[in-house]
Amino acid sequence: MSAAPRQARAFSPGSVGNVGVGFDILGHAIAGLGDSATVRKIDAPTVRITAITGAVTDLPLEAHRNTAGGALLALREALDLPFGFALEIEKGIPLGSGLGGSAASCVAALVAANALLDAPLAAEALYPFALAGEAVASGGKHGDNVGPMLLGGLVLATADRLTRISVPATWHAAVVHPHAVLETRRAREALQGAYALHQFVMQSANLAQVLLGCERGDAGLVRAGLSDVLVEPRRAPLIGGFAAVKHAALEAGAMGSSISGAGPSVFAWCETKATAERAATAMSAAFANAGFASDIVLTPIACPAAKVLP
Repeated sequence: MSAAPRQARAFSPGSVGNVGVGFDILGHAIAGLGDSATVRKIDAPTVRITAITGAVTDLPLEAHRNTAGGALLALREALDLPFGFALEIEKGIPLGSGLGGSAASCVAALVAANALLDAPLAAEALYPFALAGEAVASGGKHGDNVGPMLLGGLVLATADRLTRISVPATWHAAVVHPHAVLETRRAREALQGAYALHQFVMQSANLAQVLLGCERGDAGLVRAGLSDVLVEPRRAPLIGGFAAVKHAALEAGAMGSSISGAGPSVFAWCETKATAERAATAMSAAFANAGFASDIVLTPIACPAAKVLP
C-alpha cells in the first residue's frame, strides 16, 4: 500500500440551506460556485492557516476562529493524529450571501485533509467535524449546508445522520444572489419570538410533501409543499425586493421559491433547466427593479459533492 500524500487540494460547492421548508435540516448543493482548500501535513500537532485568498480575504487566520480551521482541529482531536495541518483557503463564495460560504470552506478543508490520512474516512464520517467547523461561524451545529456539500444533491441533515434524498436529474434550481450582505447572525435574530402550533403543523405537512415529491418525482407534491410559513415571513423584510423576486419566479413556472439559507440570495426550484433559466432572468430583473445588481447560478438539484482536485 502506498503512503498517504503530504498535500491535497479539494473543492466544495456552495449550497441552498433550508430549502424553505426544512429549516436547519434540509439543503442541496449548487454547481458552479464554491470554495477550495489546500491542506499540507506538518510535523507540529496543530492547525495553521497560512493564506486566505479569493472573494473574501478578511477572515480570521487563527484556526479556532475560522470554520475551516475549527473543522480540522476537531478532526485532529477526534482521531488523535500525530501530525498537524497547514491550510490555504481560496474563497469563491461571498460572505453573507446565503450560499453556504462559511460551510464550504470547512468542507473543502476536511475533504482535502481526509485525503492525507492513511485510512481516509467516508464522507458521512466527516459530518461531525464539519458541524464543529460550521458552529464557529453560526454559533450552532446545523447540517443543512455542510451535509449536501459532503454528499451532493439534496440532503436531510439531522443531528447525527445524513440522508441523501432522490431528486429527478432534470430538476434544476435558479439561485439569484443580489449584491447585498445579510449576516447570518442578524438573520437568526429575526426569528426570535413565539410561533403558533398551527404553523408548525403546516410546515411539517409542507416538508413531508416536498420530500415525498422528490422521491416520487412528483412535481405536483413539491408545488403544493414548497412554501415556508415559519422562517420566510420573518426574514423577507430583510431582503429588498423579495416579494417581487419570488413572484417573478412563480410566474416563470417555478415549482416554488424562497430564501436561500439566511439570505439575501433567493432560489427557485424548476422542473427543467429551460424553466430555471426563465425564472433566473425574471428574478434578476425583479432585483434590478429594487435597486440591486445580481449574479445568477443555474444548477441541477442533484449536484455533485465536494471532491479532491487533481
